[in-house]
Amino acid sequence: MLTYEERALDALGDPTRRAVLKRLRGGGRSVAEIAEGMEVSRPAVSQHLKILKAARLVTVHAVGTRRVYAVDTRGIESLRRWLDGFWDQALTAFKVMAEREAIKEKKQ
Repeated sequence: MLTYEERALDALGDPTRRAVLKRLRGGGRSVAEIAEGMEVSRPAVSQHLKILKAARLVTVHAVGTRRVYAVDTRGIESLRRWLDGFWDQALTAFKVMAEREAIKEKKQ
């Protein structure tokens, strides 16, 4: 079973889903508002939103008769922590290499 971070990365692998998520940066929008000006249909946008929701990248709530989608900051933060783990590993590896080089220089 995939983690939510893996689902998020898979979801963001599609350029249309990335475009949908970018449109939600400014705040909540309906499917019609998201789809406006896009090269895909409203039903296609709805399918992309379903995938983004499953990956915990968007939330949805009812406002009257409309369903309004917004960025799920919890999912974005979870993905960021996951990615930060790679940065932490890179910094640790850099520190180890720098310390080894310092020891080599002292011996010379």
